[in-house]
Amino acid sequence: MLDAASFQYAIENTQVIHAPERRIDTFGTTTFRFYLVTELMDSVGQVRVRDGRLHAERPQIIAPGHLQRLMLEGFGERAERFMSWLQDNASHLAVLKYGFQFRKTDVVDYVVHNSVEEVVQRLKDQIDYAEDPLSAIIQGVDEGWEVSLLKFASDMIQESSGGNMGDFRRRGLI
Repeated sequence: MLDAASFQYAIENTQVIHAPERRIDTFGTTTFRFYLVTELMDSVGQVRVRDGRLHAERPQIIAPGHLQRLMLEGFGERAERFMSWLQDNASHLAVLKYGFQFRKTDVVDYVVHNSVEEVVQRLKDQIDYAEDPLSAIIQGVDEGWEVSLLKFASDMIQESSGGNMGDFRRRGLI
């Protein structure tokens, strides 16, 4: 279990190296492919890559105060702690008045004996070759990798919310 300092460290040391070209769809499920890259703390020159999918259900407008109904499927205790943190900081995150259900699937991980920079560049080249607009490369913390993944999800919500709200307004839903 992450302590408060480790939890905060994971949040502060998560960065999106390659963001998806598309955002969360307003009226459908969006599936992002993620590559979460972390350095192994006790091994020099070794990097863990987690390759998986993050599914964002279509946003639903919910009343403020119902953030606790946000469902997390397939995430562990660290992710639950991150959600508690989000709830405690909801006044700073007004875009989270949407109810998104996130689930991660198809996660595999492997260790590469290279520098982080080389691994990231190889993944960028792979994404460019595949022309996948829903792929992301996230650099995070190995022990708190689920926190890093949820930080990415939270960032995607923020980046998508303006367009989603506009779609809801155009359809007369709000």
